[in-house]
Amino acid sequence: MSTQGTLQRIQPEGWAQPKGYANGMVGRGRVLFVAGQVGWDAQERFHTAVLHEQWAQALDNVLAVVRAAGGLPEHVARMTVFVTDHREYSAQRAEIGQAWRDRMGRHYPAMSLVEVRALLEQGAKVEIEATAVLPD
Repeated sequence: MSTQGTLQRIQPEGWAQPKGYANGMVGRGRVLFVAGQVGWDAQERFHTAVLHEQWAQALDNVLAVVRAAGGLPEHVARMTVFVTDHREYSAQRAEIGQAWRDRMGRHYPAMSLVEVRALLEQGAKVEIEATAVLPD
């Protein structure tokens, strides 16, 4: 178990250390549920079809909601990421990782990554939903 802000990372004894996510997080405070955010701007316009650039914008959108509620990136406890092509994701992992570190630092919440056939918004390649635990 390690502490990060209002959250504690949960790591079962004897399990291999996860890379880029936590197996579990526990926290106490106000819970914020962030709807799925895609890689468009505040006026719902896509500026790129490049996955890692949409990823960065989708993450910015998630964090805008977190900040609007009074939170910080380290208050994000869980994320589910939906991508339309796992091969494209794998090919752009370095750029996605850099976008992550630029926004989240070394904070890695409990995460799932799911490949889907398509997303509701035409042109979206990634959608990120999150749960944050904000201080009281």
